Amino acid sequence: MAVKETGKILYLDCSSGLSGDMFVGAMLDLGVDPQMLEQTLHTLPLDGYSIRISRVMKSALNVCDFDVILDGPENGLDHDMKYLYGHEQKAAHASSSEQEHEQEHAHDHQHAHDHDHAHNHEPGYDHAHDHVHGHTHPHVHRNLQDITDILKGGALSAHALELALRVFTIVAQAEAHVHGKTIDEVHFHEVGAVDSIVDIAAAAICLDELKIDRVVLTHLTDGTGTVRCQHGILPIPVPAVAQIASAHALPMHIAPIRGELVTPTGAALAAAIRTDHHLPEQFEIRKIGMGAGKRDYETAGFLRAMLIEAC
Repeated sequence: MAVKETGKILYLDCSSGLSGDMFVGAMLDLGVDPQMLEQTLHTLPLDGYSIRISRVMKSALNVCDFDVILDGPENGLDHDMKYLYGHEQKAAHASSSEQEHEQEHAHDHQHAHDHDHAHNHEPGYDHAHDHVHGHTHPHVHRNLQDITDILKGGALSAHALELALRVFTIVAQAEAHVHGKTIDEVHFHEVGAVDSIVDIAAAAICLDELKIDRVVLTHLTDGTGTVRCQHGILPIPVPAVAQIASAHALPMHIAPIRGELVTPTGAALAAAIRTDHHLPEQFEIRKIGMGAGKRDYETAGFLRAMLIEAC
């Protein structure tokens, strides 16, 4: 059944995956005022970062890049391909005993994921993603109430605040399920770190500014293989992404691409804002926005967002 042909419709083409920064870049490319976004973000009681909005080339196309730059040496580690996937090359040349040892190591730390996931406050458990691998505030553990206080401390509109909190709640619910905790027991580490809060708040501000009524997302495309975490290696789709997709009936497509294309923040955004799985039978494209991903895979490497009108 086609989407209801009313209201302002946003179509997200996630054929290259989805992450928080890709989404914000696409929204800026659709016309969100960068100055307004930065001014609103700076009202949050949060420091340790700066924002860079620029144009970059992806697949020979000029796209918008939204980058949260951290005040520390960890900045950029999330798109260090050797760090993220170097273990696959090592495994290909390792002896069977070495492979068994690495597998045992990964099993010992399978609860630890360098993605923008929650931190269950257990020894050795260190999550990070979107751009959060071993983060600026390695000893800061925030729960959902802490993040709520930060978001409420800014000048977000009521709608943007509600959306940002919904995204964080979806991630917390997934982490609680995956790790056998209650949502109150989940303590955010990197998910509550500076760049993840900024990405999610920025996404909510942008969507509110564009006054979107409906969001069409036909499916999420993820890759294959494994990704290195600070304390181990996890399969792709990573557990939090798989759980969010399961809990919120998000259609998934696994592309023959080695690498992680969908982050937990991206999956949570999709779950929070998607209203429809199907496009109108006929529509006109009013505007196109493209937001850059930070990593280089065998794919286009950007999120394409379209403002469409049924006809």
